[in-house]
Amino acid sequence: MSSIPNNVPTDVYGREVKRQPGDHYLNHGKGIKSWLLTLDHKRIGIMYMIVVLTAFLLGGIFALLLRTELISPGLTLGPVLGLNEDETFDFYNHMFTLHGAVMVFLFIIPAVPAILGNFVLPLMLGAKDVAFPRLNLLSWYFYMAGLVFFVWVLLSGVLSSAGLIPDSWGFGLDTGWTFYTPYSTDTNTAVTAAVMGAFILGFSSILTGVNFIASIHMLRAPGLTWFRLPLFLWALYATSIIQILATPVLAITLLLLIAERLLQVGIFDPALGGDPVLYQHFFWFYSHPAVYIMILPAFGIISEVIAAFSRKHIFGYKFIAFSSVAIALLGFIVWGHHMFVSGQSPVANAIFSLLTFSVAVPSAIKVFNWVTTMYKGAIRLDTPMLYAIGFLGMFLIGGLTGLFLGSLGTDVHLHDTYFVVAHFHFVMVGSMMFAFLAGMYFWWPKIFGKMYCEWAGRLGAVVVFIGFIATFYIQFVAGSQGMPRRYATYPDMFWTHHFVSTLGAYLLGLGLFWVLGTWIHSLVKGKAAPANPWGHNSLEWHTVSPPPHENFAVTPRGSDPYHFDDWHYDKDLDTYVLDLKEEKPAPASDAPHTPTTTG
Repeated sequence: MSSIPNNVPTDVYGREVKRQPGDHYLNHGKGIKSWLLTLDHKRIGIMYMIVVLTAFLLGGIFALLLRTELISPGLTLGPVLGLNEDETFDFYNHMFTLHGAVMVFLFIIPAVPAILGNFVLPLMLGAKDVAFPRLNLLSWYFYMAGLVFFVWVLLSGVLSSAGLIPDSWGFGLDTGWTFYTPYSTDTNTAVTAAVMGAFILGFSSILTGVNFIASIHMLRAPGLTWFRLPLFLWALYATSIIQILATPVLAITLLLLIAERLLQVGIFDPALGGDPVLYQHFFWFYSHPAVYIMILPAFGIISEVIAAFSRKHIFGYKFIAFSSVAIALLGFIVWGHHMFVSGQSPVANAIFSLLTFSVAVPSAIKVFNWVTTMYKGAIRLDTPMLYAIGFLGMFLIGGLTGLFLGSLGTDVHLHDTYFVVAHFHFVMVGSMMFAFLAGMYFWWPKIFGKMYCEWAGRLGAVVVFIGFIATFYIQFVAGSQGMPRRYATYPDMFWTHHFVSTLGAYLLGLGLFWVLGTWIHSLVKGKAAPANPWGHNSLEWHTVSPPPHENFAVTPRGSDPYHFDDWHYDKDLDTYVLDLKEEKPAPASDAPHTPTTTG
C-alpha cells in the first residue's frame, strides 16, 4: 500500500502544501448552487462522474438480471414475479433493451470523454479551463435531460411489464438499442419517446466534441506543440472529430424514424414503400464510428498508463498519434460489415470486408508500440497498470475475434449468435471498461487529492478480470455452436455455457462493487496525495492534488510528456518529486488565452 508518511499533501518538489479554505476546486465554493452553476471543468467532470456511474450501476443491475434469467434453459425470473410465459418474454425484451441502451448511450460513449476528458484535458494543456466553459455546462445539462427522459421511458417499461407499476404509467422499449425497422415502426412501445431521449443525448456529445477540439487548438501552454501533446489528447481529438461528424447522422436517422411512426411517410417501412435496409445503413454509418468513440479515448489512457508504469518513453509516439486519427477516418467507411446478411450486393459485401481489415492496421500499430514501450521498462504492477495489461488482453481477444466477423464466410455462420455478443463485449465493454478503470485509478489522486489502498485496488483488478473472462469467453463457444442472441430460453445443450457465464457475471459484479468500495474508502480514509505519485511528466502532474480552482499558480511550459528523467523517487515521501530548479513563468506575451471561470 502506498503511504505518505506525514499524511500531508506535497507539491511537485516534495514540499508540504498547507491547505487553506477555498484553495482547491473542491472547496472553492460551497452549496449545491456552486456546483450546479459551476463553469469549472473539474467540477463538471465530477458531476459527469456521479451520473454516468449511476447509469453504469443501473445497466449493470439489469445485466445481472438478464444473466439470472438465463441461468437455466426454462423461465426463471418471470414465474417468481407471477408472470406467464408471454409476459416473461416481454419482460425479458424490455430488460435487454434497457441494459443495452443505457450501457451504450449513457455509459460507454460518454464515460471517458465526459469524466476523465473534462477533468484532465485543460490540465494537460496547461490551461485554466476548456475553450467554452458555458457550453461545457450546457453539455452536462443536455446529458442530464436525456438521461432522465431516456431512463424513465426504459425503466417504466420494465417495471410495467413486471407488473410492479400500472400499465398506464409505463412506456418501455423492446426494440433493442438499435431501433431496427420495420419492428420499431410497428411496435406499441415508446419508440418515439426513447428516440427523443437519444436525440437529446446526441447534443451533449456534439457540444463536448466541439469544446475539446477548440481547446486543443486554442489553449495549449507555451512550448506545448502538437507533437508534445499527451497521447490521451490525440485520442480525444480524434474522438471529437467522430462525435461532430457522425452524431448528426444518427440524429437525422432518428428524426426520420419519428416521422415514419407519426406521419406514415414511407421511408423505412416496406408496407408504406420504404426500405428497412436504408435504416440499417444510416444507423451503422453512425454506430460503427461510435465504436471508436467508445474505444479511442481508452487507447489514450492506455498510452499514458503504460508509459508511466514502465518508466520509459512511449515507443513510436507519432505512430500512435496518427493511428488514432487513421482509426477515426477509417471508421467511417466500414459500416457495411454489420449488414453482410441484409441482402446488400456481393460486391458491396466484398468491399466492406476488405475495408474492415484495414482498421486492424492502425490498431495493431498501437498494440505493438505499447508492448514495445513495456519491453525492458521498469514495470510497476500498480493498480492502473494491472488494468492496462488487462485491457491488452481484452482488446486482443476482441480484435482478433472481429476478424472472424469481418470475413464473409464465417460471418454468415456467426451472425446474430452469442459469438457476436462476446466479441462486442470484449471490445466495447471489456476494453473500454478496463481502460476507464485504469484511468480512474491513475488520475484518482489528482482528482480527489487522496490515495487509494493499493492492495485492495490490485485485488479488485484481478477479480474483475477473472469475472469478465468467465462471463464472456464461453459465449464465443456457445455462439460458434449456434446459440442465437436475444433469446430468453434455449436448448439444454447450452445450459453449461449459460450457467458458467452467469456465475462469471456475479463474480464480475462483485469485483465492480469491490472497486466502488476502494474508492469510497479512499475518500473517507485515504491518505493525502502528493502532486505526482506516479512520476509522469504531462502538465496535470505539475500542479498540486487536488488542483486549485485556476489549475496552475503560474502558466506552465509544455515539454515532452514522456520524459521522466527530471523526476526522482523520494523514499521518505513515497512519491516522485521534481528536481529542484527555478521555475520560469511564461512571459505574458506567450501566455495562451484562457477563459475566466466562475463557480
